Amino acid sequence: MQVRDRIIVVTGAASGIGKALAERFHADGARLVVCADLDGAGAEATARSVGGVAFTTDVSKEEDIQTLIESVEDQHGPIDLFCSNAGIGFGGGAEVSDDKWDLIWKVNVMAHVWAARHLVPRMIARGGGYLLNTASAAGLLSQVGSAPYAVTKHAAVGLAEWLALTHGDDGIKVSVLCPQAVRTRMTENNQDGVASINGMMDPAEVAEACIQALDAETFLVLPHEEVVTYMQNKTRDYDRWIGGMRKLNRLYKG
Repeated sequence: MQVRDRIIVVTGAASGIGKALAERFHADGARLVVCADLDGAGAEATARSVGGVAFTTDVSKEEDIQTLIESVEDQHGPIDLFCSNAGIGFGGGAEVSDDKWDLIWKVNVMAHVWAARHLVPRMIARGGGYLLNTASAAGLLSQVGSAPYAVTKHAAVGLAEWLALTHGDDGIKVSVLCPQAVRTRMTENNQDGVASINGMMDPAEVAEACIQALDAETFLVLPHEEVVTYMQNKTRDYDRWIGGMRKLNRLYKG
């Protein structure tokens, strides 16, 4: 899909990958870039820089996502590409409190579900559309030090797969973005964390990878190419891969 002349929604657009996506879509001639974020002022700033419109949206609430979709389509026209990009992360394992598990589940998984629930039927009715869902390489591999992040990102990848295989014949195209470490607010205090083992990537580089994937209509977007090899190693010998991840765990636990 070419982004020129398209109406595009980006959640998490106030900073990081979302901001870079909005800027790149604008540079490539999008008709309108809708910038949504819990940080309304940040969304407004990004929207001003790309000649777009802003929405203050809490993606942990289905009603906010529904309102976003309905408002854009009522006021501006059919959404061609919806980038469900907002996400959160924090460390810990099974001991993490239920309220934190609930929040990260809503933001990292249910936000994608709700976007599909309220937008896919509209897209099918008009002949098709495109979903770009941001997950993580952690959704293909795992995340040392964070069970909530690893689990929710796996679920996000699983949902993207299901949407692609279920609605592909309905004209719905799906790509899932799975980078390793990117210079964002989420990583600013963890520059040397395990996710940066293959280098910390700038958001603009991730946006470029997304443009290439959208042009080719490729399902899996891997800005860090090494992830392919890690996936192959995992499926080739799961026990050996677990052993390697245990070494990483020991290393990054200090």
